[in-house]
Amino acid sequence: MNEYFEDFYNYEGFGPAIKARLPNQEILHFYQDKLPERLLEYWTEYGFCGWGDGIFWLVNPQDYHDILQTWLQDTEFAKRAESGVDSYYVIGRSAFGDLIVWGTKSGQSLDINSNFGMIFPTDNTADLEEDGDTLTVDLFFASMSKEPLDEKDVNEKLLFERAYNKLGPLNDDEMYAFVPALALGGTNKLENLKKVNAIDHLNFLADLDEKRVIADIVSMSDELHKK
Repeated sequence: MNEYFEDFYNYEGFGPAIKARLPNQEILHFYQDKLPERLLEYWTEYGFCGWGDGIFWLVNPQDYHDILQTWLQDTEFAKRAESGVDSYYVIGRSAFGDLIVWGTKSGQSLDINSNFGMIFPTDNTADLEEDGDTLTVDLFFASMSKEPLDEKDVNEKLLFERAYNKLGPLNDDEMYAFVPALALGGTNKLENLKKVNAIDHLNFLADLDEKRVIADIVSMSDELHKK
C-alpha cells in the first residue's frame, strides 16, 4: 500500500473494503487504454467495492454507461465525447447516488449530484498532463474525505451514519434514496430515506428533470488571472 492510498485507507478511515467483486480479465482488458493503469491496479487488488462502510463505492463503469449518457445528454460534455475530445466513465459513487466521473483527457472532472440534478465540472486536464495518470489517481484517493460524500438533512446534519444505523448496511447494488425524490418535492429527512437498487433509482432520477451544469469556478478564476 503506497502512502497516498494509506491516507485514504487509514488516515481518512475508508478501509477496509466491503462487498468486493473482482473484475475479470475481459473488463480489465477493455479499460486498459481508457482508464489509468493505477486505477485498474486498485480494481485488481480490492475489486469493485465499498469503502467507509459503504459511503463510497468503486464501481464497474460498464454498469453506469447508459446512466451517464442520460445525464450528459445535451450538455457540452456529450459534445466533447461525440467529437472525440474526451471520453467519460463513472468510476465511483456515493451512498446517496452522487456519481464521480473520470475523463480520459480531463481526469476526475465531473461530479454528478443526482438528487438535485446538478453536474459540477472541474477540468483537471492540466494537472493530468503535468502529474501523469498514476499520481493523479493517487491524489484522487489521498484527497478524498467522507463529508463531501455524505448528504445533509433539512437541519444541515449529516445523514450517512444515521441511515446506516436505521436501515442497515448497503449491498453493492444498493443506495440510500429519498422517497419521494427531492426533484419531485420530497424532503431530505432521515425518515424519507429508503434502501433501493442503485442502477434503477439513478436511471429514474436521470429521467426526471433538466440537468443543470454548474459553472467551473476554478477554471473561470484561472482564466481571469491569465488576462
